Amino acid sequence: MVDNNGAITAASGNSDGDDKKVGAGVNGGGENERDNTSSLSSGSGSGESDDAILPRGQVDPVYEEKARILNRAIQEIGIGPYQYLLFLVVGFGWASDNLWPVATSLILPPIALEFLPSRPAYLTLAQNIGLLAGAIFWGFGCDVFGRKWAFNLTLGITAVFGMCAASSPNFAAIGVFASLWSFGVGGNLPVDSAIFLEFLPGSHQWLLTVLSVDWAVAQVLATLVAWPLLGGMTCQEGGNGGCERGENMGWRWFLIALGGLTLLMFGLRFAAFKIFESPKFLMGQGRDEEAVRVVHEVARRNGRDSGLTVEDLRRAEPEGYVASTDVKVAVKRRLENVKMERVRVLFSTRKLAWSTGLIMAIWAFIGLGYPLYNAFLPYIQATRGADFGDGSTYLTYRNSLIIAAVGIPGALLGGYLVELPRFGRKGTLSLSTVLTGVFLYCSTTALDSQSLLGWNCAFNFTSNVMYAVLYSFTPELFPTPQRGTGNALTATCNRIFGIMAPIVAMFADLRTAAPVYTSGALFITAGVLVLLLPFESRGKAAL
Repeated sequence: MVDNNGAITAASGNSDGDDKKVGAGVNGGGENERDNTSSLSSGSGSGESDDAILPRGQVDPVYEEKARILNRAIQEIGIGPYQYLLFLVVGFGWASDNLWPVATSLILPPIALEFLPSRPAYLTLAQNIGLLAGAIFWGFGCDVFGRKWAFNLTLGITAVFGMCAASSPNFAAIGVFASLWSFGVGGNLPVDSAIFLEFLPGSHQWLLTVLSVDWAVAQVLATLVAWPLLGGMTCQEGGNGGCERGENMGWRWFLIALGGLTLLMFGLRFAAFKIFESPKFLMGQGRDEEAVRVVHEVARRNGRDSGLTVEDLRRAEPEGYVASTDVKVAVKRRLENVKMERVRVLFSTRKLAWSTGLIMAIWAFIGLGYPLYNAFLPYIQATRGADFGDGSTYLTYRNSLIIAAVGIPGALLGGYLVELPRFGRKGTLSLSTVLTGVFLYCSTTALDSQSLLGWNCAFNFTSNVMYAVLYSFTPELFPTPQRGTGNALTATCNRIFGIMAPIVAMFADLRTAAPVYTSGALFITAGVLVLLLPFESRGKAAL
């Protein structure tokens, strides 16, 4: 018998010899330890239904039982130094996910002054194409080749191409580099959310929501770095031939600064912290011995013991099942995994299909609504005769910094609200998404700088709550073997619809307010759709 993913294969041979040696070697042997492990598999009977987000029967039964055993083992270890350090380095990915798109929006005006492109929005389009490619490649790839390498490489790729972009001689070159650094950025959240979630005990999955603090801090950091560089080293008005390079070096130094910071984050990830492959990923690939070793190593780093053995996982298998460790079989399995079967699993039952389809639609609506707002709001404000003050560099960056700073408590509030009884992930995400749309509508009424600042602060606060919950809730809805694939599907929907926004900005009638109101409607619709999701993850462990 083969599961839906081809991860556990039927084979002949003795499953006792090597497996028992591995279990004894990892645990140090002894009957007392074996007695302590009995609780890991004792709760796997059919009566257990409330300890996992996905109810029984939604995924392959052999994988499901093993995942529940691993969940109990990780819960037994609890939270400790390994997870806290992982929280820190995973936060680098969250920061990068916001840092570089914000950077693109900040450098666009000086780049347009220097290179005088006929359609400056092509830079945003190039960025979104790179984000889409990265989400697809890294999201699907981490389910095939593992989380570890993707986790380390995404930041490195972003840093290298981000710094290279500072040398761009023309608009086409900066567009290419924006696509390349965005290819790395696009993989951060699909991969990082999966690997962090899979090391968290169910009692602490709310930490995935709090991670979005790094996302909000990145916006503050980008604004602080941009203020002296872009504010003081940018030409104010380009002539017919554009700005001279020497008068417009701010955006180049800005990219070097952000690239250097991202390179530092990559170095800390790669050299200063040893990341282990996800035990659930290893188990889903039939590598039970390695999964057990990782659990025991995490326990050791947390100063605790784990009673998990390979035999505990083997008890979940019908008679005759063994996990193949042959290299050729492993390579063949990985190549076979590059197919639509991983996607089909996410639609294999009615509830799972409904959940997957809805969360993809929610990501798509938000992916179009957010950039539409940013692209069209200045035009509707201008057509209504709004007076926004002197437009000085100080006022511009001061307001941007205030708006960015307001997002930090928003992310923290999201981490608190998702654990409230009868509210949880769904209630928090729905309310914050609807309020984001409402405040977007309100911002169009602003006729002076102060009122615009107030509405933008409210919008940024609720949108940070929304993104904090969305980024944490989404990976919880997918089982581990398909978590990267599920993240890739949702991120792909988000990026495809995000690509539409600059296209609309280039070709639509900019004198109409319809796109801004459409954006608000998309947020409100997404908030309503959240209430239709069939699963609530509060207080439950991800499979």
